[in-house]
Amino acid sequence: MIDIIKSIKAINPNAEVVVRGNDVTQIEWHNDTTPIAEADILAKQKELQTAYDNNAYQRSRAVAYPPMAEQLDDIYHNGVDEWKKTIKVVKDKYPKE
Repeated sequence: MIDIIKSIKAINPNAEVVVRGNDVTQIEWHNDTTPIAEADILAKQKELQTAYDNNAYQRSRAVAYPPMAEQLDDIYHNGVDEWKKTIKVVKDKYPKE
């Protein structure tokens, strides 16, 4: 789950803040940081979580693809069409949603 600090920093990257227990009602604003409304923080948190969830396939693919050196070696020895077949297996296993 996207935490409150990340949500605040997405709205104001310069915010100086302490959040206790990842609780939007337990925020201390420091050094004249303009407070952000709780509703705005929660809306940003939901937006960031949705984006994160929607990109799960990218994270799964990234670890499933062969290392780049192996991919380049595959292209060199077997050609681009064979390399595409290797990559397609991963893309098919983790499709875009």
